[in-house]
Amino acid sequence: MAGTITFTMIKPDAFSDGNSGSIIKMIEEAGFQLKAMKLTRLSDRKASQFYAVHKERPFFNDLVKYMSSGPIVAIVLEKDNAVEDFRKLIGATNPAEAAEGTIRKLFAKSIEANAIHGSDSDENAKIESSFFFSNLEIFHID
Repeated sequence: MAGTITFTMIKPDAFSDGNSGSIIKMIEEAGFQLKAMKLTRLSDRKASQFYAVHKERPFFNDLVKYMSSGPIVAIVLEKDNAVEDFRKLIGATNPAEAAEGTIRKLFAKSIEANAIHGSDSDENAKIESSFFFSNLEIFHID
């Protein structure tokens, strides 16, 4: 059974461009409930920890620099089939390949500055949510 929780971050480019409200509105209109949300800024160390899975990739240092370049909005979302439905809503990582009407098609600047992060699995949704929010029992996460 698909999980009911996913995690997202509105990335520094989308936040600095003033698109957070429009993005959150799209998320809510797609039937997601916001369970936790906070505005924060990642240090280089925290960005490195969050994206540790990409440590050996050639883009890792640029990703860390970008993600620590400005404020982000971290959000835990709830909906049936949350991860899969949210991945459809945000669109392909490369905005040039994203479907019309998706968040990345509308708000991303490039494959690097792609406006929003979305968990890629139920397991990662829990891990990523707990990275930013310590009291996950309020979200009914096992």
